[in-house]
Amino acid sequence: MQFVDLKKQYAGISADIGDRIKQVLVHQNFIQGPEVEELEGELEAFCGAKYAVSCANGTDALQVALMARNIGPGCAVFVPSFTYTATAEAILLLGARPIFVDVDPRTFNIDFESTERAIHDVVKAGNFRPAAIMTVDLFGMPVDYSKARFLADEYGLLHISDAAQAFGATYDGKKVGSGIADITTTSFFPAKPLGCYGDGGAVFTDDKDLAQTMRSICQHGKGAGKYDVVRVGVNSRMDTLQAAILLAKLTVFADELERRNVVARAYSSRLSNSILTPILPVQGEQFAWAQYTVQVENRDDVQARMKSAGVPTAVYYPRPMHLQPAYLEYGQGPSSLPVSEKLAKCVLSLPMHPYLTDSEIDHVCENLISTVAQT
Repeated sequence: MQFVDLKKQYAGISADIGDRIKQVLVHQNFIQGPEVEELEGELEAFCGAKYAVSCANGTDALQVALMARNIGPGCAVFVPSFTYTATAEAILLLGARPIFVDVDPRTFNIDFESTERAIHDVVKAGNFRPAAIMTVDLFGMPVDYSKARFLADEYGLLHISDAAQAFGATYDGKKVGSGIADITTTSFFPAKPLGCYGDGGAVFTDDKDLAQTMRSICQHGKGAGKYDVVRVGVNSRMDTLQAAILLAKLTVFADELERRNVVARAYSSRLSNSILTPILPVQGEQFAWAQYTVQVENRDDVQARMKSAGVPTAVYYPRPMHLQPAYLEYGQGPSSLPVSEKLAKCVLSLPMHPYLTDSEIDHVCENLISTVAQT
């Protein structure tokens, strides 16, 4: 059993991927080839964004979003502590200050009451200008975008949505990336719901000027011509080959998302009487289910026993950002964000991909239930 089974996916679309790659090898436009523009158009159509700008990876997507609004030294960006390092890393790379806040114990996403308290603290201290709230759609579950919008508008903040795990999800009938945040970013890392065969990323916005600025930043800050440099930028262009692969994968992505939701519901129906399972989407909505994450006691023992039974699991994330050695000076230390610290000790992600069979799901659930009962 595979935690993420890319081989099964490839078996079904190998001919399309091969044809796409061959076309690139024939025209030889490996940087900014026609597939890149085609992909951006397909991404816009899929999620309903007015503008999609591709880039080299999901971390760059976050950095480019911040750069486009001149967020840097003196600026405070409010970000959940229970996330991957890239979220905080992008802020620090630009000289801004990450303000770590807590998360909700059931959704894993940013806690807006914790965020509002942090905003008040920053305003009172007067050392930094509150500039942005960076939410994270953790494990593929969208944040409450209406609350994020209210908070951003209330305090004059930019809302950047880190949707690296949630592209394809919906909130209130709208796809993530469709303008429900000022800027949405995503990652096409291979293990993501929509992944390429290397690194890749994209930013989405409904603001034309913002899109043009981000596109310029991704290409060394160029203006009308290659040697017309109008701003400081970075080298963050998506490879044409990766765009070609993503175009092939987009043809099955909607079906895969539906199957991910079927798998999640199957897990929950089997496990929810014995184990704390994640929240399911309400009728008519859809999560991306990058991970299916339960909460268990004695996690290390449970994980070891599951491995012995042939069931792969993973821990996202074993230490919140405010307790990471690199970020200690930016947080308030142990016990300051109790929910993030508790979740880091008990979350366990189960195999999740569209090609899990019913028998494999049964195998995972039977072993997890029996293992938890023994620990």
